[in-house]
Parts: sequence; C-alpha cells; structure tokens
Amino acid sequence: MKKTFLFIWLLCTITVNAEDGYRLWLRYDKIDNAALLQQYRNTISGVLINATTATLKAAKEELYNGLSGLLAKKTIGLSSITDKCILAGTPASSPALQSLVSANDLQKLTGEGFLVQTKLAGRKKIIVIAGNTDKAVLYGIFHFLRLLQTQQSITQLAIVSIPKIKNRILNHWDNLDRTVERGYAGFSIWNWHTLPGYIDQRYIDYARANASIGINGTVLTNVNANAYLLKKPWLEKVKALADVFRVYGIKVYLTARFSAPIEIGGLKTADPLNDTVQQWWNNKVKEIYELIPDFGGFLVKANSEGQPGPQNYHRTHADGANMLADALEPFNGIVMWRAFVYGEQSDDRFKQAYEEFQPLDGKFKQNVLVQVKNGPIDFQPREPFSPLFGAMKKTPVMMEFQITQEYLGQGTHLVYEAPMFKEVLDADTWSKGKGSLVSRIVDGSLYTFSLNGIAGVANIGNDRNWTGHLFGQSNWYTFGRLAWDYTLSGETIADEWIRQTFNNNADFIAATKKIMLASHETMVNYMTPLGLHHIMGNGHHYGPAPWSNNLPRPDWNPVYYHKADSTGIGFDRTAKGSNALAQYAPEVRKQFEDLNTCDEKYLLWFHHVSWKHPMKSGRSLWEELCYHYYKGVNDIRNMQQQWNLLEKYLDAERFRQVKMLLAIQEQEAVWWRNACLLYFQSFSGMPIPGKYEQPGKTLEYYKKLKFPYAPGN
Repeated sequence: MKKTFLFIWLLCTITVNAEDGYRLWLRYDKIDNAALLQQYRNTISGVLINATTATLKAAKEELYNGLSGLLAKKTIGLSSITDKCILAGTPASSPALQSLVSANDLQKLTGEGFLVQTKLAGRKKIIVIAGNTDKAVLYGIFHFLRLLQTQQSITQLAIVSIPKIKNRILNHWDNLDRTVERGYAGFSIWNWHTLPGYIDQRYIDYARANASIGINGTVLTNVNANAYLLKKPWLEKVKALADVFRVYGIKVYLTARFSAPIEIGGLKTADPLNDTVQQWWNNKVKEIYELIPDFGGFLVKANSEGQPGPQNYHRTHADGANMLADALEPFNGIVMWRAFVYGEQSDDRFKQAYEEFQPLDGKFKQNVLVQVKNGPIDFQPREPFSPLFGAMKKTPVMMEFQITQEYLGQGTHLVYEAPMFKEVLDADTWSKGKGSLVSRIVDGSLYTFSLNGIAGVANIGNDRNWTGHLFGQSNWYTFGRLAWDYTLSGETIADEWIRQTFNNNADFIAATKKIMLASHETMVNYMTPLGLHHIMGNGHHYGPAPWSNNLPRPDWNPVYYHKADSTGIGFDRTAKGSNALAQYAPEVRKQFEDLNTCDEKYLLWFHHVSWKHPMKSGRSLWEELCYHYYKGVNDIRNMQQQWNLLEKYLDAERFRQVKMLLAIQEQEAVWWRNACLLYFQSFSGMPIPGKYEQPGKTLEYYKKLKFPYAPGN
C-alpha cells in the first residue's frame, strides 16, 4: 500500500511540475541568482496600484503574481507610498503620479506608451510605472516583469517605451469547424460550440501572452471567410471573446466574406455600388457594434483564390474596400484589404499585386489599410520585399508576415524568423530617396499616415504548448516585439525569449542563441538556396516537389518558378524577361538587374543563370547549388550536436521534445537536398561532387512520395 501511495505521489508531483510549454515566456519561477534575488527583494518593498478598472485589476494581478513567483515571497499591497515601493497607474487612477511624473513626460506618451522610472518621493526612492491609459500601465508592468525575468538591473530605471506601429494584429486562419488552415499545432483554440457560455482559461492566458508583447488586435477567423460568422448567434460568441480580450487591451476583428449579403442576407447581389447592399452592410456593422462597442473592423480577402469580391461585379478593390469603410467609419473601425491577388492575365505572378493595386493608389478611404505580404509571391523562405512597399504613396500599406511555418518546415523545423522579418523591414525601397525603409512605410512615417499596422498569421493551436514546436513560441514572441519596436535586433529578442522561456544560464543562452540565429539561413540552404522559390509540394506545401507540373494554372506549379532547362535555372525578371524589376525604384532595380552584381541570395529570383556561371566563390552555379544544399544539412546536424550538449541545463520534457523534432528536421533536410539536386541534375547534366555523401534514393523514389493527410491543408 505504501509503495502504491508513493508511486501515485511521485506521478502527481511530476505532472504538476512538468515543463510542457504552456506558460510560454510568462514563467514567474523563483530567480535562481541568490545575490540578485536579494538585491531585488531589497529594492521592492511592496506595490501601490489603485485598480479602478478591469484592465488595472488585471495589471495588478499580473504584477502580484509575477513578483510573488520571481521573488518567492508574498507581495505586499500598500495604501500609500513607502520607500522602495512600486507605484503603478495613470494620472486619473493615481493622483500621486501627477507630482512625480511631469505633465510634459506624460504628454510625450501615446495612448499605449509607458514609462518605468526610478523616482524620489521626498526621501523615498520608488519605482514608477505609468501611462496615460490603463493598457499602457499593463504594458509597462509586463515590461518591468521582463526585466526581472531576464535578470536586469532595476536600481536606476529611466525607460520610456512607445509603440512604433499603431495596429499590431494577429491573423488567425481558424475555421468555424476548428480546423486551422496552415496550422501545425492542433485545432483552433476557439471552441465555438461552447461559446458564449464557457470561457476557457486558455482565452485569458492567450490575452495575457499577447499583451505581454504589445499585440493589441486579433482577427479570429480565416481570410477564406465564412459568412455564417456574421449571423447574430455567432456574433454573440465573438462578443464573449471580445469581453475577455478587452481587459488586456486587445480589439477583436473579423474576416468579412464579400458575398455575405447574398449568402446570409437574402439579396441577389453583393455589388458594392448597390444601395441595398451598402445598407445591408451598414445594418450589419451597427449590429456588431451594439454587441462589441470596440470592434476593430474587417480583414478582407477578395477576388483571390476563388474568394468573391468586387471584381465579380466589374468593380475595383477600392470600390469594395470603401463600401465597408463607409459602414465602419462612424464607429472608428478600419478595413484591412489584402493585396494577395493573382490571375492568369499577368505574365508573372510576381507582378500581379502591383498591377492591380498601384493604379488605385489614393482611391481608398482614410480608414482603409492595404495589407501586403512581405514579398511578391507567397511567404517563401526568402523573398525580396514586395514592390508595393514604396509604390503606394497615397495609401497606408500594412505589412503581413506569416508566423506559422507554411513554407518553413511546418510544425517540425526549428526556424527562428526574426532574421527573415528584419531582412524585409530593414530593406530600402528608395521610393523617397535613400533611407526609405520598408519599416518607415509600415509605420506611416515616410508618407505621413496616422493609420498604420502590421499583421502576423498566427501559429497558435490547442496543443498544450500553443505552437506545436516549442521554438515556434519564439516567432510569436518575435512578431509582437518587432511590431512594438522594429529596431530591436533578432539577437536581442532571442536573448529575451530564451531567458524567459528557459533560464538565465550564460552558457545555455549563448548556445541556444547561436542555434536560433543560424536556423533561418540553414533552412533556406537546404530548401531554396540562391533565390529558388515555390518548389514545395502542391496543396499541402509539405516537402520538395520541384518537378510538379500537373495543376491547371501555370503559376500553381513549381516548374513555373524555377524554369530549369539544359541551359540554366531561374526566373528572368529583368527587361529581357518579365520585367518585374521595373516595379521597383531605379536604385533597387540597379541592385538586382545585373547578373554579375545581384546579391546571390536573390539571384534566381531575378535571373535565368547558366549552370556554368562563375559565382563569387569561384564555383560554378551548379557547384554552388550543391554547396548550399549540403551546407544546410550539415548545419542541421551541427544544431543537433549543439542541442545535445544542453541537456544538463533544462528539464527533460522540453529537451526531449526539441531533440526528437531536430531528428525529424535532419531527415527532412536530407530529403529536400537529395530530391532537389537529383531533379536539377537531370537538367544540368553535371555530377554531384564526389566529396559529398551521395543520395541513397533515386529521383523516381522521391517523385512517388505522397502525403494525402499532411496537416495544415
């Protein structure tokens, strides 16, 4: 009996203390540095926060829980200022702040900006966390807790933080049946069947996680929209989520199906210039705002991949967007109109979005954002920035990144996306001279737009650890941090995430950061080096299929993009080819148009190159292609070795999960390398250099692989 009891006790203990990843980066465990722990305890005597609203109550609870866990002692609530206390609030909630923080300092903060500063109240040295709004205080408290989690000094604080982008939004591609398009972490976290009556704790923790990194909006549903969501019973379910998220400063947005007036409204048309259609949308929007007073607005995918839109009625994207904008305008709602369009009328899919949207520049209402993918094709492992960034000078353009790894190894590959995001944000469009960075277009500063935004396609599901792959959490975290401040480096963000998610051990941090910072380039090397793109399997986009050519549309097939033949490989987008380069400013065009000076990481994006072309390394193009594919596999193997050395620094559960997934990643990297090189070799006619391990399977073997149940389709 005693042995049975002991076994059950041990099992319960293991379960309670298991590190399953659910807590994300919000782990408030006791600080393991004894000297620093004592210093923090000596610096913080208690907390004074007048929680007059739901948001301030949430902020207070977060601060209490964080301090109690990190300092391993009960947090003392104070009724007046004492030496070494934390004073948090707004001027409205805490009149004492008005004498401690100058009106000039508060005036400099936007609605969401905050300050964390060491102040003297008479002879009392205190820490002030303040903002002009409740959610600004909440953001400040999360920032302060991050300082403790990452073991930073708090003895003399002088932090002022203001978000660079106004609308920082997650786009969920979640369907009403709980499947998730391009999702690799289980089913949707929205359990529509039990809403509105049942509020899962996960909804609250989701809101906490987003608020901790400054995300202030969420689009709940797939851009391939379902009109049924706009019916009253479903809007009541949305309201239940909006009520939870509002406390954490998060607005709810919905995807609007353009044909909804027909599908659920009983109309015979959805023509945006039809008075009856316009009135239907006006009524529907009013109905939504009666339920959700702070509803954010609509995200729309129209006339793309079979979705209905204004072009069905010979109207423009501006006509469609403006109809919805007019309905939302009285309530301060916005429209995010996606520019992801392509059709058979263009000779190069690269050019399609520019051809459809640039002529409409200046024709959109003031509360419309044109949401543009980071690159001109479709979230490829590496893309040049979309030429629409810089081409729309009279219209605010919103960035759309993909956090979920549709083309980046899906749910099994460790790929840290910060380098990829930064590569685009830091790119110079030259649209208004040197220094016209993509980031300055996104934040509205280059062309002076007060409305601006950035979106990330979420990688979140109902897996216990939220993102499937543990390191997928880092990409959610990265998006939020860059949306708040795109000047942060990928190294800084990785350092923060590692410290909060794992520990503050210097050796562990250095090794893990090295893995993360190299992971994106490694993945590009074993998948799509030198500017190759869109060579994955059709439909599910899982694994390599550069040979695929069986779909009815040319630009649905990989062969359309690499154009390999006996003379060479790559898509000629110069004046001699599709002339897509003409969509960029002359200075950008000049960077790419010369085969011999084009950055080699974009080479095959813009040029059809001879297999024998001499590269900067001295190798031929074919040899360089082999070099990159083999380097990618070797680097994954090095990542495995590095991770294995880290076992002593972390819990067994998370170590083992990452180890198993790295093994899968290595196998799939070999698959990518072998399949692609064997296929391209059939055109080059050149051998894979003998110094490399030779493929153990034939090209026909790889061609016959089928994956009818690949996830995320």
